[in-house]
Amino acid sequence: MTADTPIKGPTSIVNALREVVGEANVLTSLNEAAAYLTDWTRQFSSEALAVVRPGSTDEVAEVVRICSAHNIAVVPQGGRTGLCGGGVPVAGDPSVIVSLTRMNAIRSLDETGRTVVAEAGVVLETLQDAALTNGLIFPLMFGAKGSCTIGGNLSTNAGGSNVVRYGTTRELCLGIEAVMPDGSVINALTGLRKDNTGYDLKDLLIGAEGTLGIITAAVFKLFPAPSARATVFLSAASLESAIAVLNRLQDHTGGGVEAFEYMPQPAVDVIRKVFPDIRSPLENPAETGILVEVASSRPADAEEMEDGSIRLNSDVMELLADCMEEGLVLDVMVAQSEQQRNDLWRMRESILEAITESGPAYHLDISLPLAQIAPYVNEMDAQMAQLGFQPLTVGHLGDGNLHYALSAAEGRVWEELPLEGAKQKVFALLTRLNGSFSAEHGIGQSKLPVMAALKEQTQLAAMHAIKRALDPSNTMNPGKLLPPV
Repeated sequence: MTADTPIKGPTSIVNALREVVGEANVLTSLNEAAAYLTDWTRQFSSEALAVVRPGSTDEVAEVVRICSAHNIAVVPQGGRTGLCGGGVPVAGDPSVIVSLTRMNAIRSLDETGRTVVAEAGVVLETLQDAALTNGLIFPLMFGAKGSCTIGGNLSTNAGGSNVVRYGTTRELCLGIEAVMPDGSVINALTGLRKDNTGYDLKDLLIGAEGTLGIITAAVFKLFPAPSARATVFLSAASLESAIAVLNRLQDHTGGGVEAFEYMPQPAVDVIRKVFPDIRSPLENPAETGILVEVASSRPADAEEMEDGSIRLNSDVMELLADCMEEGLVLDVMVAQSEQQRNDLWRMRESILEAITESGPAYHLDISLPLAQIAPYVNEMDAQMAQLGFQPLTVGHLGDGNLHYALSAAEGRVWEELPLEGAKQKVFALLTRLNGSFSAEHGIGQSKLPVMAALKEQTQLAAMHAIKRALDPSNTMNPGKLLPPV
């Protein structure tokens, strides 16, 4: 089979798709489609009849109608940065991948109402830049901002580092435009903050991973751009102390904490091993390292003090000095320039790549009530060490989301470690402490077994009923999110 060999599939259907989106936007050779057929993790790959790249909502709707008429699965795809296999077909199902990257227009930006309407293919960083040009911010923030797309963010209800202040993608979204499984179009881009006119279809489709329809555009909240930021890396006495510092900072700044990122020393060590040019923020190891960012749009907080410092920085440091006197904080490094701030964030955003480069690992995306974070980490780290694992954990501690990765401890061989037994312990304690096994990365294909085992059965039954009602032929991204009945 050569690179120009057609993927597979009936010529008549492919021709019908070409009539809708144009020949150049229907990819049918393995060479053209290869990048669309495998997910970012390289764990999931499959075949498709074609990769279709519509340029408008009308074209998406017509593509869906054609696929529905021929009982062909539709697999929506964004920037291909997902970690759970949600954007590639399931083997065995005749599928058409619908890539939304051509739908990349920012349709409007309302400075008065502080909203923006963006199509699903808009790259997150592009949307952020557009808002900033108008003196506003779109605060969704994570490492893949330069390649992930808004549609994918909505599909998995993405979170990131700023959730503690601004919420997840769901909380930032005021309305959507979407193509349903039968090809009909929902247009709810009014941007209203209050609209009690029935079921909230927006929230039903957000986080549904394309299993109920394809979101083609959305209207989002924007916020005033901060006039001052304080970025700090601190060493807390313990995880319990870190949570106490978070609450003290929130009280002291009127809820100004934008990020509160957990970066313990083992994670920092792995980052520095893979990226030697990244310097450790503190001279002494920080067993409970925390990257903190506080921001304010109040002009008074941006005023320069007599000592040359910015008022917001002085206020934050004043509180942290009190925390040091009380033994909650052991050491502090304050970013004195934008370069130092960028260096701290580069360190934080390098962790996934660093762990991936360091060898085999099992990644968990979990969330817990804040009061249970310390008990979970303390108990689980001890259990995993006994089994021969080295936990490499980072997390959005401000909202209780941990990325808990298991790697082989020094001197241990990954293939010889009892991973299944470790997973049982991880999920047993998580369930006991009322946590979630999927915080912000979605379910996709990779978490279906866990979904089947741990999700409350009555909730699964309700989800299946919704799926059957809206997509009776099961053509919208089948084999994702919902485990088989």
